[in-house]
Amino acid sequence: MSTPFRVCVIIPAAGRSTRFGEADKLIQDLGGRPLLMRTVELFAKRDEVTSIIVAGPPDEFDLFRERYAATIGFHGGKVVPGGKAERWETVKNALAAVPEDATHIAVHDAARPGAPREMLDRIFRAAATLPAVIPALPINATIKRLSVAQTNVDDDENAIADSILGEDRAAALTSRTVEATIDRANLFEIQTPQIFRADLLRRAYAQPNLASLKVTDDASLIESIGQTVHAVEGDSRNFKITTPADLRLMRAVLGVQPPSERPAHMRF
Repeated sequence: MSTPFRVCVIIPAAGRSTRFGEADKLIQDLGGRPLLMRTVELFAKRDEVTSIIVAGPPDEFDLFRERYAATIGFHGGKVVPGGKAERWETVKNALAAVPEDATHIAVHDAARPGAPREMLDRIFRAAATLPAVIPALPINATIKRLSVAQTNVDDDENAIADSILGEDRAAALTSRTVEATIDRANLFEIQTPQIFRADLLRRAYAQPNLASLKVTDDASLIESIGQTVHAVEGDSRNFKITTPADLRLMRAVLGVQPPSERPAHMRF
């Protein structure tokens, strides 16, 4: 008899993206639906997914619940409060709501609505056999380590003139020096969803020193308890939206128009 494969998807949505500006990026229009709902819909109709948990900002949770809970509930999911500071706090809070019958837990960034079906198929297929699976893309660009210190590029005469006239004719131009060029062989950019056996992820999050580990993804926590993480091919369309330019690019990838170019009755 085959082992059951029942996946609970956690979508951390409690963070505030400073690089996107003042607007809430998760409510941005993406083809007539909020960006967050586009992400939820990636998993809503997958046979392996038996539950979806979206963890929202705790300080604005009532508003978040009012805005999203009904639609997420329609897709079989629910919303819970996330953490106040770090991403790992949000995932840990959501873990408490994972059903006991879930055999696996997937964690997917709320701002990655472009994950194509064929990539998700690869991840879920691998996770049915392997205990910890992540999507990865090879880094093809040249990678350099730069200095922490920055220097002012503007010449002294311009700087003196600005200080006398009280003008800031352009944003300050700064530079850093190159310290080293990194060998990119076997270097990969890691994406989500990351899928783990439920007991494994719970054990990783049960560690008492999570704050001191300074991890940036869930796979790092799995590594910290000495477990092997397996990587399969990711997809360049599965990028994370962090700036308004990323949102414009995602609209192009998905083939949807911005709200100003659609009839009013087709906007939300």
